[in-house]
Order: sequence, then structure tokens, then C-alpha cells
Amino acid sequence: MLLFFPVLMAQQRDFSGIEGILKLQQKSIGKDVVILVAKDGKNVYTLQSPEFNARIGVPVEHAGTWLTAAVVMTFVDAGKLSLDDKVSKYIPQFSKYFKGYITLRHCLTHLTGIEAEAAGVLRLAQKNRFESLQEEVEHYVTKREIVTNAGDAFHFSQVGPNIAARVVEVVSKKTFDRVAVERLFRPLSMRATNFYSESGGVNAALGAKSSAQDYLNFLTMLLNKGMFNGKRVLSEASVAELLKVQTAGKPVRSTLRICEGMPYGLGAWVQETDEAGNATVLSAPGLSGAWPWVDLKRGYAAIVVSAKEPSDMRRDIYEMLKQEVDERMR
Repeated sequence: MLLFFPVLMAQQRDFSGIEGILKLQQKSIGKDVVILVAKDGKNVYTLQSPEFNARIGVPVEHAGTWLTAAVVMTFVDAGKLSLDDKVSKYIPQFSKYFKGYITLRHCLTHLTGIEAEAAGVLRLAQKNRFESLQEEVEHYVTKREIVTNAGDAFHFSQVGPNIAARVVEVVSKKTFDRVAVERLFRPLSMRATNFYSESGGVNAALGAKSSAQDYLNFLTMLLNKGMFNGKRVLSEASVAELLKVQTAGKPVRSTLRICEGMPYGLGAWVQETDEAGNATVLSAPGLSGAWPWVDLKRGYAAIVVSAKEPSDMRRDIYEMLKQEVDERMR
């Protein structure tokens, strides 16, 4: 039996259609689902099941890459990194192996050109076989070929984000998971969020765990142009980079099936654009059942998280749920 506890807040909008969609799609998404919607810095709708609430941390896989990109941007704000810095500036081995043109921007937009896993096996990569980011990145430098020039083609994988995370470690002289807590998770009160792994080194691309409420805090910060609870977490310029189309016109060699046709920003997919090609909706779907998004046009953020593993949260289900939310947020 599917049982939810919906909570309406603030403007008391009627979201009753959402529960109907979830009941119809229960076979795909399971009975334990959380949906949160926030506008103007406040939760306006919460739906959760008795056994799975908005503060329970679960793997969010690909959705973690958006968090990784934001951690990198804290170093950009501090003047310690630039997105257009060459990785070889921090990891000299890249120059020795003909990978000297790869930049941090290439890493965060999957444009490194380094041979990578097929998108279909990315979930297996979550169980990291490397003991550290240093070991993993050394493998990419010395064992993986360049298959396209840096910046020429999009190939979705864990390669680029984990290289960027390793650069953060080199600059900070701390592990990436520790830096993420200090610079992003703690300021955003994301107490259930981490990159810690018991099965290997930190995986900044696929290894994040978070709760629906934690991740919504992150999305709220993006909507508020870097502010959260009256404190600045990121500069407006850094948030603008995170919410900008970065791969328009680039050929796609490999992508997630549920994201086909979407260009990419920094750590997130651009789900909708305006007539000028500017991003209006960005999302970071994780194959584990998490789909967070920000709607810049309507001024709200939302997240859907399913506890079912594996989840079959198809793109059409998310789009139905988003359409239902959109109608109530006009």
C-alpha cells in the first residue's frame, strides 16, 4: 500500500496530482519517495512516506557532480583556481602524456577527450577500485588515451570530475571529501551529505550521498545567487557559471539515456532553455532515483528521491511530476 504524508506550506498550493502520479508509477519508483519544493527560500511542499523521510541520506550518484563543481567554484571565488587553468599547472604529469591542454572547465563539462567508461557501465564505477583520487588520476594520465582533442566532444563519465577533485586536493593539501564538508556542506547545513566511501577512494563524480532536504538547501542557494540563511556561500559570478550552458554545439559521443538531447552546464544538465539559448531549467538526475532541479523561469527548486534500489525512474515520470509542480508554481 502506498502511503504518503503530504505537507502544504506557505501559499497552500494544491499538489494533490503528484500523489496520483506516484500511485500510478509505483512499480517503477517504489513506495518510498520524497518530494520537496522550495520557493523564496522556504519549503512550500513536502511529501514523504512513513519509512523514508527528507532527512535520510542515500546515494545520489550523478547528482553529486553538481556538488563537486560547486566545491571547485569556492576555490575560484578565493582566487586559488580558474576554470580555464590547465590541469598540468597543478598535476605536471598531464604535460608529459600529451594531455597538457585539458583545463578545469573541460573536466567539469566532460570535454577532456580522455578515453572513458561507456555511459551504460557508469553505475558499476561507483564501487571505486582506486584507493585514492591520486591513484585514480595517475591511471587516467598514464593508462588512458586521448580519443578527441580537449574541448571537442562531450563524453559523459567520471573521469573529468574526479580529475577536478584531485586538483582541489593538490591546492588545498586536504582530501576532497574533507574540503567538501568545510566549504560547502557545513555552510549549507547539509549534515547527511558526504563523499565518504568504505569501498575505495573518494569518487567525486558518482560517490556522493545526500538527503532530499540537504540537496534542496544546495538548490536554494543557487536560486538565491549564492546566499543561504543570510550568508554568502558562492559569489553571484560562480553561481552564474554553474547555471550556464557550457557544451552547446558540441558533438556527443556518450551520454545518459535519460538525458539525451540535453546540453550540459557545470555538473548539471540543461533541461530547458529560452529563445536565446540561456538555461532556464537545470537538473542533475542520478540513476539511483534522485532528480534535483532548479527552475529559473518560475523561481523554484525541487527534488524527487526514491529509496528503491535499483530505481526505474524514467525521464517521462520526472517530466510528469515537474509539469504538475510547474502548474502550481505559476
